[in-house]
Amino acid sequence: MGRHSVAATAKQPGRKLILSIIGAVVVVGIVASGVFLWVGGYLNPLFASAEAGCAETEQLAVVADTSIAPALTEIAEKFDAGSDLCVTTEITAQDSADTAAVVASGGQEADVWIPESSVWLDRMNATATSLGQSPPEVDVRESIASSPVVFAGAATKATELAAEPVSWARVLGGTLPTILPDPEASAASLAGLLALRGHSSPDDPRQFAGAMIELGKSIPASTGAAFGTVSAAQDPAVVVTSEAQVAAYNLDDPAEALVAAYPVDGTVSLDYPFVRMFAPDAATDEDAASDAAAAEEGVATRAELLDAFEAAVRKATKTLAADGFRAPDGTGELDITGLGAEAPSASAALDGAAQLEILRAWSVLTLRSRMLAVIDVSGSMEEPAENGLRRIDIFQQAAVGAMQKFSGEVELGVWVFSTARNGDLDYEDLSPIAPLGDAAHSQEIAGIIQSLPARLGGATGLYDTTLAAVQRVRETYDPEKVNSVLLFTDGKNEDENGIDIDTLLAELAKIDDPTKPVPVIMIGFGPDTDLAAMQRIAQATKGAAYSASKPEDLGTVLVDALSQRSCRPNCG
Repeated sequence: MGRHSVAATAKQPGRKLILSIIGAVVVVGIVASGVFLWVGGYLNPLFASAEAGCAETEQLAVVADTSIAPALTEIAEKFDAGSDLCVTTEITAQDSADTAAVVASGGQEADVWIPESSVWLDRMNATATSLGQSPPEVDVRESIASSPVVFAGAATKATELAAEPVSWARVLGGTLPTILPDPEASAASLAGLLALRGHSSPDDPRQFAGAMIELGKSIPASTGAAFGTVSAAQDPAVVVTSEAQVAAYNLDDPAEALVAAYPVDGTVSLDYPFVRMFAPDAATDEDAASDAAAAEEGVATRAELLDAFEAAVRKATKTLAADGFRAPDGTGELDITGLGAEAPSASAALDGAAQLEILRAWSVLTLRSRMLAVIDVSGSMEEPAENGLRRIDIFQQAAVGAMQKFSGEVELGVWVFSTARNGDLDYEDLSPIAPLGDAAHSQEIAGIIQSLPARLGGATGLYDTTLAAVQRVRETYDPEKVNSVLLFTDGKNEDENGIDIDTLLAELAKIDDPTKPVPVIMIGFGPDTDLAAMQRIAQATKGAAYSASKPEDLGTVLVDALSQRSCRPNCG
């Protein structure tokens, strides 16, 4: 028995074995005290053991992604029943994200792992490194199947979806309502983001970041939950998923089937590598002794059993196709409701490093934020911009667009500021920090945005307001969220009775608490902003300072502010 063997109930010979013994020309000989069967021209002690009922069976433990586990279970049952090797193969269905985490920490006892994508091996190694451990030693074999990334929509809305070709370009442009299951748990979603980035403008990284912010507004609990959402929605929408996931859903005979829509601008494909959980050179003395004993007894070694099972899996193309999987090279025909028979053109999503980079960016962009928006309402906001609109008008437009980018889990409060705005104070608290998912709170903020033109007046009391805003956010700090101050201004500090820049920086240093960081994100627009002072404040709080040369650039600058949270204070 090998290291991962588990003693099992004695297994009776399979039907194939019995027939082979009956149909063979059998010569019984006495050799020492053992009984051997002469089969096919050589003595085979394995059959003697089988005839006796297999004193014990060898057990193979296989952990497979939930998407492919049903097909592998069927393959394993046929392999065990048709094999002459006295083996029981146990398939455990487990999400690849969970397996990657467990293996990284050294906790998974299995002989084989078949993940949903090779990217999970990169995730496993990265997780192990983050835990201060060496990457696990595994033997990664070639893929046993593949599945292209597709858009899934409700069958009843197929005609509406087909009215305009589905594409990654439409996702980037916001014209294709799209649901993205969490890339932290879905290889299809992560590969889809890789495809999305490949179709975004290389000259404008904000386009891809903005699309991720939009996709992250509402993250379903699972792929199944996403399927339920598009099925129940009145308007047509799609889910980023894989062909195999659509097949599994439709084969379960749902009330409403899904259809796979194949991106006209190309897609990527998931692979399913066959991973031996311990590299050949990682065998222990126990393993070697077990294999030596097996060879002496004339039975299959663990390595030979694994080779036989792998060969059986690779031959079972019809079983895999029946569950919606293409061949490893992406070819093959399927006959499943909702899927195209012919394989689409798809490139392998093998750039693990790029996918991990995207995943890190996704994690930053979808961090649930707790922000205090501080808005300049000094008199200069009435001045016209280049397009003829007042600065406050353009800010209102940008603010409405920004509100639409935030999910309901984002918490937002609003202050306005100008000199002597609230008695001796330069700032006025108009709305507390609370979730935008609260309809009443969201409506209150929308009303404040609409009321801004009527609030204009006074000079720019920038420094006193900045200090007070940081203090307020820290007083109500939530360690489970990203706490920050988002300050918009069109000018420089004009409060002669307030603190100066050096005093502000000194006070910020006094209240600095590394365990409660409150970065100040300063967005200046118009020709009168004091960018140098904004940069000093941003550096002191590990925030960022942005300058929109035109007020209408506020929307893109805001995407920058949100997408660079992970690199501050050294964003390029």
